Amino acid sequence: MGRSYFHLHLVSDATGETLIAVARAAAAQYEGISAIEHVYPLVRSDSQLERVISEIEAAPGIVLYTLVEPDLAERLEAACGTSGSPCLSVLQPVLGLFQSYLGAASTARPGAQHVLNAEYFKRIDAMNFTLLHDDGQMAEDIEQADVVLVGVSRTSKTPTSIYLANRGIKTANIPLVPGLPLPPQLDEVRKPLVVGLVASPERIVQIRQNRLLSLRADDASPYVDRDAVADEIAQSRRLFARNSWPVIDVTRRSIEETAAAIIDLYRDHRMKFIAI
Repeated sequence: MGRSYFHLHLVSDATGETLIAVARAAAAQYEGISAIEHVYPLVRSDSQLERVISEIEAAPGIVLYTLVEPDLAERLEAACGTSGSPCLSVLQPVLGLFQSYLGAASTARPGAQHVLNAEYFKRIDAMNFTLLHDDGQMAEDIEQADVVLVGVSRTSKTPTSIYLANRGIKTANIPLVPGLPLPPQLDEVRKPLVVGLVASPERIVQIRQNRLLSLRADDASPYVDRDAVADEIAQSRRLFARNSWPVIDVTRRSIEETAAAIIDLYRDHRMKFIAI
């Protein structure tokens, strides 16, 4: 049987990131069914909403929205009722719960979660630091990092670092390259949490082969030899054990899952310094 499809309209008065995350998490639970996403960010005026409504009428489907202006939300609900498209405010149940607990109504502030506050600038600072300290660069000041990721090539060090930076965590990553010494600064770090990343030899070989294919490079190299890769990983595990660094196997983990595990470790790591 082929896959079935449905139209999924995501209407937001901000960037739409919240809606996209919620919608994809829900859609992923339905095997064999794919959503054709229509994303409408920054919908804050009547004219913008009219264009959205006309597209929903042309391709009816499920409509999820995060419009905090009551007039816009009501108009969208009415239009969806007319076109037969089921419509749901993703924020309203949460706002209702907040209101019942706090005893106060919310104030309509489109995009309020994206204000330029201290947390925002912390994330920007973390991203700048992480980009400058990718793949072993500027190792002389890794003591300024919050987290240092260490692992052989293709253990998802860079994408995991970027994800952590987006959460405000300054992350450096250092590759383990056969025959090359590690930066001496790594033996001296005290403040950062150092985490070792590993994966199965089969997984590493597969990713490296794909990498060489994309570069049209010769694959007759120890870089993709299964025994050589297994030896690299075994040596990395011995290094991590010698230094008592926590180890995460990324073989079957998504970037988000790896990052979540690191954040959990980092939370405990910070507590040691707070206790002191």
